[in-house]
Amino acid sequence: MTLVQKFLRLETAGGFLLMAAFLMALIAENSALNPYYDMILETPIELRIGKLILAKPLLLWVNDALMAVFFFLVGLELKREVLAGQLSSPAKIILPAIAAIAGIVVPALIYTAINYGDPVAMRGWAIPSATDIAFALGIMALLGSRVPAALKLFLLAIAIIDDIGAIIIIAVFYSGDISFSMFAIAAAAIAVLAFLNWRGVKSASPYLIIGVILWIAVLKSGVHATLAGIALAMFIPLKTENSDEKPLLVRLEHDLHASVAFVILPVFAFANAGINLSGLKFSDMLSPVPLGIALGLVIGKQLGIFTVIWLAVKAGLGKLPENVSWIQMYGMSILCGIGFTMSLFISSLAFEQAGGNYEVNERFGIIIGSLISAIAGYLILRFFSGKKA
Repeated sequence: MTLVQKFLRLETAGGFLLMAAFLMALIAENSALNPYYDMILETPIELRIGKLILAKPLLLWVNDALMAVFFFLVGLELKREVLAGQLSSPAKIILPAIAAIAGIVVPALIYTAINYGDPVAMRGWAIPSATDIAFALGIMALLGSRVPAALKLFLLAIAIIDDIGAIIIIAVFYSGDISFSMFAIAAAAIAVLAFLNWRGVKSASPYLIIGVILWIAVLKSGVHATLAGIALAMFIPLKTENSDEKPLLVRLEHDLHASVAFVILPVFAFANAGINLSGLKFSDMLSPVPLGIALGLVIGKQLGIFTVIWLAVKAGLGKLPENVSWIQMYGMSILCGIGFTMSLFISSLAFEQAGGNYEVNERFGIIIGSLISAIAGYLILRFFSGKKA
């Protein structure tokens, strides 16, 4: 079984667990368990080393620490795919790249058009731009052999490039005021990582120890802490002198996949997907924030991705993957509107200090938009995509 096949199997299984975590969060928030659910998420946790104090509620430890591990894994995947995988040549990268870019830009434009004029609401412009690869592949897994493997790989390539876009967006638009002293420590940690890579150090321990220092410095610097995971991944070596030995990057990627798919992402979903439905009416979806998010996910994603792919193929810039039809490509484009995990993460950065009803509204829009995309994409691939692959 290839590394990509193992990845797809883990991601699809993780998608089902994400669905379960989402349902559990809704039940906990809207039942007698609500006080206990809130109490768990608000539990203060403090880490003290000398004068260094990290004090956060459990929810922020999940969002800042566990998601840094998730982004570390994303960074490992990005590096491997760019150097030796699906994104390693212009011919392989051009079609999913322009599709992913359109899938980021068009939803953001739809959200902006609906919320223009409200400076607080405009902080959420990037929320519908994200794609949840675990959920999307989970839906594809339900379809079995009706979905060709080439379509799953194409979705994976789009999601990888989508993650690059999310990383850039978080770094540029959702970081706080910079602390230059902590930024200097982070830069020093990166220099040490570069030295370890240059010296060909193959042990994981030195990288991970410096990675923890880098995470603390980035957390305190004002740049979002999850970016430390991406930075660390860029210095993990992929080359090895012994052809029989797996590179450190591949070993770490393999070791982390199960933990991220079956623990970190479900825990994140459980901690962030709880939305109190009491007094909430479907007409609330007509509020600008949830409407912009839902339309961005449902309409913007498919419009941007499918239109650009069609234009690129007709212009001769690329061709459809083998054994993939246009209707299957359209169904996949709709599935890219499942934002869920990454949309929730970006929304927590956008509205964590906004107050008012923004937090409830944006979660409502993410859930509705993701559910519509999941159901519509499944139905098209199930009933209109032709014979089994």
